[in-house]
Amino acid sequence: MAILEVVDKEFSQVPVIDISTLVSQTSNYSDVVADQIRQACQDYGFFYIVGHGVDEQLQEQLECLSQQFFAQDVETKLKIRMALGGKAWRGYFPVGKELTSGRPDLKEGIYLGAELEENHPLVKAGVPMHGQNLFPSNIPQFRETVLDYIDSMTKLGHTLMAGIALSLGLEKSYFADRYTKDPLILFRIFNYPPNPSLSKSEWGVGEHTDYGVLTILKQDNVGGLQVKSKSGWIDAPPIPGSFVCNIGDMLDRLTGGLYRSTPHRVQNLSTNNRLSFPFFFDPNFSVEVKPIELNDIVVNDDKSDRWDKASVHQFRGTYGDYLLNKVSKVFPELRQTVF
Repeated sequence: MAILEVVDKEFSQVPVIDISTLVSQTSNYSDVVADQIRQACQDYGFFYIVGHGVDEQLQEQLECLSQQFFAQDVETKLKIRMALGGKAWRGYFPVGKELTSGRPDLKEGIYLGAELEENHPLVKAGVPMHGQNLFPSNIPQFRETVLDYIDSMTKLGHTLMAGIALSLGLEKSYFADRYTKDPLILFRIFNYPPNPSLSKSEWGVGEHTDYGVLTILKQDNVGGLQVKSKSGWIDAPPIPGSFVCNIGDMLDRLTGGLYRSTPHRVQNLSTNNRLSFPFFFDPNFSVEVKPIELNDIVVNDDKSDRWDKASVHQFRGTYGDYLLNKVSKVFPELRQTVF
């Protein structure tokens, strides 16, 4: 059998995959959609999905309510500031308070996640990243809309991970059985303020890779997302009715580098506000992430390829260990609260 060597390939356009048969579990869907997912993950690390079935009205309501929130003055938004979220790591942060590679991002946002009551065992145990969300009390339906969206996206995450499992020649329940039956769900709503100078030096978010297994991103119609290919940076513009999906570091580790976590960034070149809704479908906080036994894979694990000069393949420990190490650098002032 020929040995497959994993190398970076050039690409100029992020592929689009119709996952409607995966969602509906139509017979023989695995042969077509799983093959498309495999090629996209192996060659790009990014892909759009359409035919996902997430309610459009729910998405529109989420966008409308988010615009209302960010249109408020900073003092009002700070009523749900992250410092009040404790170990759950939830709430609002102002522009410039989140770091990427030590540099402030030019965005503000709300950190959200799966809603867990105070009597939940993980909350009572003080496990970081688990707990209740902070919602604005002055915007009706904000709480209900966000929780409905999180529920819809969690279901979509399970569906996509089944497709990714099939793309690797595994049982569709492979990831659910081992890593994501009770996933760590993290959801962000970001607002990128207008850039009146239109300077290319103004970065909404600097170059980075995501931490978990799968990110599902809803974009508004402004654009600005860029993906790094071997030949340089390319745009991933909004496509109506789609989400953008990308691989995180843990899927890179699980597949031994067959599916690489691709660096991306946001270049803010708009005179309008830009909304972004990244949904992170991650392994269970307490699970140890170990490579899958994939035959005949030779990984190029050159750390110089990565934006942070690190190797996800040398990491040992639980996903929670990996995540806390990363987020403590994103919000240094909250490190003591969570740890």
